[in-house]
Amino acid sequence: MQYDKTDLSEETLLKLYKDLLRPRMTEEKMLILLRQGKISKWFSGIGQEAISVGVTNALTHDEYILPMHRNLAVFTTRGIPLHRLFSQWQGKLNGFTKGRDRSFHFGTQDYKIIGMISHLGPQLGVADGIALAEKLQNKQAVTAVFTGEGGTSEGDFHEALNIASVWDLPVIFCIENNGYGLSTPTREQYNCKSLADRGLGYGIESYTIDGNNIFEVYSKISELAEELRKKPRPVLIEFLTFRMRGHEEASGTKYVPGELMTEWGKKDPISNYESFLLKEGILTDNKIEALRVEIETEINDHLKLAFDEEEIQSEPEQELLDVYAPFEYEETKPGSVVEHIRLVDAISKGLKQSMEKHSNLVIMGQDVADYGGVFKITEGFMDAFGKERVRNTPICESGIVSTAMGLSINGMKAVVEMQFADFVSSGFNPVVNYLAKSHYRWNEKADVVIRMPCGGDVGAGPFHSQTNEAWFTKTPGLKVVYPAFPYDAKGLLATAINDPNPVLFFEHKALYRSIYQNVPADYYTLPFGKAALLQKGNDITIVSYGAGVHWALDTLEKNPDISADLIDLRTLAPLDMDSIYSSVEKTGKLIILQEDSMFGGIASDISAMVMENRFHYLDGPVKRVASMETPIPFAKKLENNYLPKNRFVLALKELLAY
Repeated sequence: MQYDKTDLSEETLLKLYKDLLRPRMTEEKMLILLRQGKISKWFSGIGQEAISVGVTNALTHDEYILPMHRNLAVFTTRGIPLHRLFSQWQGKLNGFTKGRDRSFHFGTQDYKIIGMISHLGPQLGVADGIALAEKLQNKQAVTAVFTGEGGTSEGDFHEALNIASVWDLPVIFCIENNGYGLSTPTREQYNCKSLADRGLGYGIESYTIDGNNIFEVYSKISELAEELRKKPRPVLIEFLTFRMRGHEEASGTKYVPGELMTEWGKKDPISNYESFLLKEGILTDNKIEALRVEIETEINDHLKLAFDEEEIQSEPEQELLDVYAPFEYEETKPGSVVEHIRLVDAISKGLKQSMEKHSNLVIMGQDVADYGGVFKITEGFMDAFGKERVRNTPICESGIVSTAMGLSINGMKAVVEMQFADFVSSGFNPVVNYLAKSHYRWNEKADVVIRMPCGGDVGAGPFHSQTNEAWFTKTPGLKVVYPAFPYDAKGLLATAINDPNPVLFFEHKALYRSIYQNVPADYYTLPFGKAALLQKGNDITIVSYGAGVHWALDTLEKNPDISADLIDLRTLAPLDMDSIYSSVEKTGKLIILQEDSMFGGIASDISAMVMENRFHYLDGPVKRVASMETPIPFAKKLENNYLPKNRFVLALKELLAY
């Protein structure tokens, strides 16, 4: 292995050596503890330390790094105290996730490290968002993100590269090509000669370098980082290295040919570098021994701190509190001037006023800029706020949701428009696994609103008509809003954008241009978790939301003899069960109307909670009315039969007669 120490001071040379040695010795200790049953799992980076050490030293301390399982050296080089890492791996309180996640599944703003989730792809898009925030805030900074050769097969990898390229984002994409994805060799992972070649397809400059040569890594990344700070753009780096241990220790390495292990063993980044420093007279055997004693003492002292720490105890109240980032709702009352406008106008005006209120708010989505979105909600926004804040995106829902998370991590707010709510399925993973879980796992907010044009009754067929709120109401960490009226939509959208938690904001397409209301012209907010009592009655409680509210209103108008409480939920998570309980205590009967198909919908949960908690007030069974258990058909007569509008009145009268 050849080393060229040109322009590197002796202090730097020794720091690189110490930064290599500390994670190696820490890992060797972890392997002993694993065999002793004192830690539960370990993903080894032995043999790959030069990549983490070189990249981390090339970046400044306030530049973000997004590492993976095998990047212990990123954490140690950034100076995280070992006892905190040990506590993390043992599920202790002094770790970073309060025992809620393990190994390197955490982030820390104090050290500008954003850890991965097991679904490898999203962190690449998160890096895009972090870098976009740096660029929008005119900071000369780069972001480095790691993946393995196996991770490059995921769609998120390609989406992230494309986004970074189109937007000229200063991201260094680091591929640690260590030969195997668990036991699958690279020849079964991809069919190109070099993974660096993939950069060509996205217009990204790329390089393949020796990932075991600390000089080559540090020098090249330092050079590129300096360039990218001045001229933002993405770069793809393929680091050639090898995994000397199993995917994790239980996997072993029996699937690796012995000669391959021997060959790469000779390329060990630490022993080779150590020999070079000895030859140059920068290191001596005595210095090495003294350094090893120093690090070993540090490891043992910090292990004692972690082992002496008490086991974490479950406190249910605190567990529930930590699911969401703290949010103190601030009421802004509406003014006296009103406009008679449609639902679509209320959403547009509310979004525009939030853009004016929050200078750090970015709107992203397909066709939202010049075109104004397919429903014209952002029409004129680009002229008002500029293309930097109103951004057309490539067609890549997963990558854009992840990018929105990155914006939030780096101090900004994001509104993502799904062109249709149906398309969120292509971005499902980062919504339910990244946005929803980040605060609970490591105390990081996800200041993201995802707008969801949804619903049927417009003859749009199976892929543009779903009302898929139930996918998200069952996911702790997400808030779900579903207004039925222009007034509610405008005020709730303002609150959603103020809230630092991820919000799915459902907008029914059939209501966009059919429902008018007097709406305050000025900015105002409405609280989450407060249902609206639209009509009062004594005989029955009707609960609905979205288009179902209007179907219920129409039914009551045609049947004036029915005395009913009509409750519009407005938000589904949080859900206002108190209003429902109070009404049921008065009427004794409950019917729930939803547009979604029956099984697994919100109506089922409401029914179950009323049965469990207000059974003794009921004078009849709780009724649920919903769409058919089929995908949504296109032909109008088929769709009419699919939707529950006509079946609702029959069920309502049947329950009244019970």
